[in-house]
Amino acid sequence: MTRSVHVGVLVLAAVLLSGCGADGGAGAVVGGPATSPRATTGPSDPADPSTSPVPTPAAFAPPPADGPVAGQGTVLQIGDAPPQLCLGGVAESYPPQCSGPEVAGWDWGLAQQAETASGVTWGAYAVTGTWDGSVFTRTGIPVPLSLYDALPFEDPLAGRQGTTDRQELDRILPEVYTGHEGYAVTAGVDRGFVSLMVVYDDGSFQARMDAEYGSDVVVVQSALRPTA
Repeated sequence: MTRSVHVGVLVLAAVLLSGCGADGGAGAVVGGPATSPRATTGPSDPADPSTSPVPTPAAFAPPPADGPVAGQGTVLQIGDAPPQLCLGGVAESYPPQCSGPEVAGWDWGLAQQAETASGVTWGAYAVTGTWDGSVFTRTGIPVPLSLYDALPFEDPLAGRQGTTDRQELDRILPEVYTGHEGYAVTAGVDRGFVSLMVVYDDGSFQARMDAEYGSDVVVVQSALRPTA
């Protein structure tokens, strides 16, 4: 098969090191285990207020979808471990490497154009199923992306330009991504906003971002979208 691998542009480190750049620049990252934003690392001295732990916000529980959803990504299975649906970047190694939500009900016998190497099986597909907040359950026949017209993403900014200072956006960017790693798919700075794609949002995560950072600072999109 033609290897269809979605590659994330792994430039968050460059963004964070530079701390500057044009508002059109973007830093995309791919995820691992979830952690809480602003979590304290290392010991603190209770006698010194400057080293007191920063309060950690309540953990966010990703919302389930009320009905069927569709998405596009790489499904990857390592040995007998559950398959994962990688909705963000995929490393261009061979076999590829990526991570994402667990996929239940997956059947490689239904998935055309799959490839196997070194105990890893993968393929790039358009998938339909259900989302319970942590696991994607396949319900439809996966369609290889090489045979599929990609789902269009509407511009969530609708041509708007943000007004938040770039230095502030660069500060917020790693907080919103690493603070929700595993749920956040990609994050970057775009046209004066922090643009954040998550596995699925019903509006509750956007409301959380608005409450924490102010409206029109973090713009949230869903990688999985309702089919109806």
